[in-house]
Amino acid sequence: MKPVLLDGRSLTRDQLVMVAHGAKVALDESALRDVARAADFLAAQVAREEPIYGVSTGFGSNADKLLGAHPLRDELPGARKSGRSLHEELQYNLIVTHAVCVGEPLSADLVRAMLCIRINTLLRGHSGIRVSTLQALTALLNAGIVPVVPALGSVGASGDLAPLSHLAIVLLGGGEAFYGGERIPGGEALKAAGIEPVRLSYKEGLALNNGTAQMLATGVLALYRLDRLLDTADLAAAMTIDAFAGRLGAFAEEVHALRPHPGQVRTAAHLRELLDGSTLADIPYHLVPRFRPWLPASWDTPEAQRLSFDIGWDWVPSDQRHGREKFYARFKPFRGGKKHQPQDSYSLRCIPQVHGAVRDCVEHAKRVFDIELNAVTDNPLVFPDKQAEHVEEQVISAGHFHGMPLALAMSGVKAAIPVLASISERRLNKLVDPATSDGLPAFLIGNEDGTESGYMIVQYTAAAIVNDLATRAHPASVYSIPTSANAEDHVSMGTNEARHVLAMADDLGKVLALELYTAAQALDLRLDMINAARDLARRADAAALARKVHGVGEGDPRHAHFLREVEALRTELAAADAFHPAAAVAAAHAAIRERIPFLDRDRALDGEVAAAVALVADGSLLAAIGR
Repeated sequence: MKPVLLDGRSLTRDQLVMVAHGAKVALDESALRDVARAADFLAAQVAREEPIYGVSTGFGSNADKLLGAHPLRDELPGARKSGRSLHEELQYNLIVTHAVCVGEPLSADLVRAMLCIRINTLLRGHSGIRVSTLQALTALLNAGIVPVVPALGSVGASGDLAPLSHLAIVLLGGGEAFYGGERIPGGEALKAAGIEPVRLSYKEGLALNNGTAQMLATGVLALYRLDRLLDTADLAAAMTIDAFAGRLGAFAEEVHALRPHPGQVRTAAHLRELLDGSTLADIPYHLVPRFRPWLPASWDTPEAQRLSFDIGWDWVPSDQRHGREKFYARFKPFRGGKKHQPQDSYSLRCIPQVHGAVRDCVEHAKRVFDIELNAVTDNPLVFPDKQAEHVEEQVISAGHFHGMPLALAMSGVKAAIPVLASISERRLNKLVDPATSDGLPAFLIGNEDGTESGYMIVQYTAAAIVNDLATRAHPASVYSIPTSANAEDHVSMGTNEARHVLAMADDLGKVLALELYTAAQALDLRLDMINAARDLARRADAAALARKVHGVGEGDPRHAHFLREVEALRTELAAADAFHPAAAVAAAHAAIRERIPFLDRDRALDGEVAAAVALVADGSLLAAIGR
């Protein structure tokens, strides 16, 4: 894999994901000249004994303390001298005392993304770090050393101080790291990779740990997953629509041109693409039979007797059609699985509006993150080329470390995730509920003996996850807790926000997997039922089909009229080609069926649920449809 060239100005989200997944990085030579110029400028200012925050003063609430010529403790009788100047001591202590995160280590891909972001922002040449230190940090990343960074400890201002200190402490020969598949002391990892520990110079500790790298890296990886999950959500919805023999008018291009929110328009177009070629969608209502429990006498041929269901319709007598004559002139007077209504429920009809709004929320976050990827986020900012009378005009304390732009963007995404999960669960519920499934069997199982639960509890699991996601959607960004003796009196909590979003994205994938798992079963049943009706119409006469219709008997004066109308239904069914889903839906369904067979009777489902979750997580279903 070709190294990603970093220059501080052009890093993309896709490139960051590549580095997270193992790509190496290279440093732009012109950017390194800018880095050297800023470091040389700081060294010159220190030689002039200029007071510079974080260089010749303390940090945070210690900003009013100027560094002396040497450590006062060196004057104590019998003192063991550190061997470091106060300037180096300041930067060293900043790292080792700030590496105090707790919890499970962050994943390797996330830590690699953090390292990449930090290297890229330092390349802008406004942080004062030396080229040699930046090259050592790059060597650490390229060597595959992954510092151990516990998950909890950042308040999102001054950036991700504690987590980034866990990155930097390994560069100093401390902390812990994963290397070669083992968790070992940081110094041992450096030695094994042939990297010398770094001794920090002016502002280098501050440059290494002051910034938004954890929240940004976490957010970018979360958005990468959500992009895939949004496409997966559309695919799940399309399979469910085909399983419902749903209506496509709500997705028409001219409809969405009247309310052109970008995500809504894109989702509607995606659904049209996914459902292209389906002969289930927009099928005439009267052709769709409803499920009836299988009985030994349900079918008349050996082949048909292998079916695990029966089918049926209700006939609407002519004396019940008054005032609706024009309707029944167009639609045949049979009530099967589909109600004679021109619209589906909101969880189907409003997919573009809901999925699209989530897409727009994610797109806004992408715009924020694209800016942040090539921004300078430490403090103070060094402007070595600026002409100024005083050094404080060239080394300026500001607040670019504050994570609120990222935090608020993630708050919106965080609120959107349960919305997408909820509408998916509602579609799943419609599939298993006989009151809403348009003629499918209860819980998508024959259950002729009353002993089977089918997909009943699959919906429970989806409901539990949706509730959990909803309770986690409270925005962390609205709850600031001051730090550093109130020197940092307003913080973003953006790192918690991004961490929540990344975890919630995984759980969203589980809900979508459960919908797809259920929709595949429903699609099989719908196809089998409609095609069983077609096959019966092709091989038998009106009288045979009439036995599937709740109508009138031979002694009724309406019987001849009834048979004529059954014959019209039979003729239409017999003339139809075999019904099939859209090509994309069929491809995704086939990928599911490679791992998970049709449920003809109750069996253990735990392994199948895990397989469905894996199919979503590893992208197999999107790959099956060429995405």
